[in-house]
Amino acid sequence: MGFTIRRYLGRAASCALAAVVGGAMIASPLQAQTPIKNPVAVFKGLDKITGRITTFDVYIDETVQFGALQVTPRVCNSRPRTEASQTTAFIEVDELTLDSKVRRIFSGWMFASNPGVHAVEHGVYDIWLINCQKTTSVPPPEGYAGPAVELVAEDDQLAGDDFVSSGEIPVPRPKIMATLN
Repeated sequence: MGFTIRRYLGRAASCALAAVVGGAMIASPLQAQTPIKNPVAVFKGLDKITGRITTFDVYIDETVQFGALQVTPRVCNSRPRTEASQTTAFIEVDELTLDSKVRRIFSGWMFASNPGVHAVEHGVYDIWLINCQKTTSVPPPEGYAGPAVELVAEDDQLAGDDFVSSGEIPVPRPKIMATLN
């Protein structure tokens, strides 16, 4: 009887050791991955009165006004492509009241993968996080000292490939019919 209990305990200890070692091997690559800090947070905002949805980029620690709300992202993180997509941002949102006072209505984490969990819901405006990125078409604010941001040309998805944006109204690209020698 003592032999079988000893064998049972030996096998249990071996299994437990294998689970601990295997768990450490699985957990260590995930723990080694650090979040990617991005200098630009991308939001969508809904004006419930007009029904208009607006996409806007905001630099970290910059305050942007959307209607009566002031949005200030403090951190915007994403994960490497080797991991499951998880984009998070710590946001502060203040409301400008009718008597010209500023009132904090939201301070917390937003998740792009699940916007309903921590979106800002206001009587007139809703704001939610879309993405964190290192590129934007918005020039940095005056005195910006954060990480380098790649400025890209604004893209009008509705205009098509044969249009170029030269301001607010996209214009067609000139077509070259023939070249003279």
